[in-house]
Amino acid sequence: MQRLVLSDGAFTWTVLGRDHLVVEPAEEYLEYLRAQRASPNTVKSYARALALWWQYLDGFDLRWDAVTLQDFGAFLTWLRTGDEPGVASIERRPSRFAESTIEVRLAAVMSCYDYHLFNGVDVGRDLHRITQRGSGRYKPLLEHVARRRGRRRSVVRVRDRRRGAPPPVLTPRQIERICEACASWDEKTREWSGSVRNRLLWMLLAETGVRLGEALGLQHRDWHTGRGDTPFIEVVPRDHPHQVRAKSGYRRLYVSDELDRFYGEYVWRLCEAGADLVSEDFDATCVFVNLDHAPKFAPWRPESVYDLVDRLRRELSGQVPPTWTPHWMRHSHATALLLSGVPVHVVSRRLGHADVQTTLNTYAHVTDDAEMRALADWKAYTAGWRVGVDVDTGEQIGPCS
Repeated sequence: MQRLVLSDGAFTWTVLGRDHLVVEPAEEYLEYLRAQRASPNTVKSYARALALWWQYLDGFDLRWDAVTLQDFGAFLTWLRTGDEPGVASIERRPSRFAESTIEVRLAAVMSCYDYHLFNGVDVGRDLHRITQRGSGRYKPLLEHVARRRGRRRSVVRVRDRRRGAPPPVLTPRQIERICEACASWDEKTREWSGSVRNRLLWMLLAETGVRLGEALGLQHRDWHTGRGDTPFIEVVPRDHPHQVRAKSGYRRLYVSDELDRFYGEYVWRLCEAGADLVSEDFDATCVFVNLDHAPKFAPWRPESVYDLVDRLRRELSGQVPPTWTPHWMRHSHATALLLSGVPVHVVSRRLGHADVQTTLNTYAHVTDDAEMRALADWKAYTAGWRVGVDVDTGEQIGPCS
């Protein structure tokens, strides 16, 4: 997989063969994804999968347009073991990739073959079969009318026994420890000590459930501070120099007074450092910017955030899960709202899910038993959050109202 920097400064990925030339079938499909305005991270993930597939084809001397179902099955074994042709290891050893990762890689390869099949290339004809009965999963309204001939299902599939496991979450106390490790209130000086920017990021992710890319794409004009009314932020799809984007499109999210005040503290510190003087339009600059490294006040990179995560993991070893990521904040946010009694359709809109069923499928583990065990803790944690405002009365709608 090769990273490419385009003339406008944006970047993308492609797949190179053993001869270091672009693999044309893979590049044609990746270009199709770009034309469909797929996320750069999606293109990167698909390119990684196709690079593995062509590595497998080269290693086993196979033609990409002459593969069989048996070859796809062997690809799964190769992903797990990495054994080259002629090697049949009997040693028990851990898989190279998690089953969930293998499933994603296989889906990308199958999607590439579907694309070429629809464009008239004689490949992949036996990769799907038509099934008349459903698998028991959710189907949209009038599904029986729209699909007279049944549903296409992949013949080659990965069966992950861990599918359905609840998404990982952080407890309110663990989130607070992460925030405190970034910045804390000093009672003696009556000031915040530490990195206010870093703490603001975790507070924002935990209270709004936005994705990391959506938070990094946030501009000052998107933050509407409270002036006697309810403060809110806007998640707006727009181009970003580091290719982060608002995956779910536009939405408005109400925030607490505490978060709004802390944002004001951060803006005051930015202006004190001169951030408002280096830009002609401060409102159009990103909220989260470089403060410690050059170029100063440039948009913060996702890679830098993950460097911060690695440092916090070390500092808080034994106090927070060792594998937590920024996305855990999103899962924690949804879990907190559901346990606090917020209707699932409100949570779905707040998360930016295209369908409420996505929310139900992802957070189906939030049961009555879990509510009985954790309700008091989560209710106290979300007490100051604002989910929305009643359009008829104008009254605040909170998670515990």
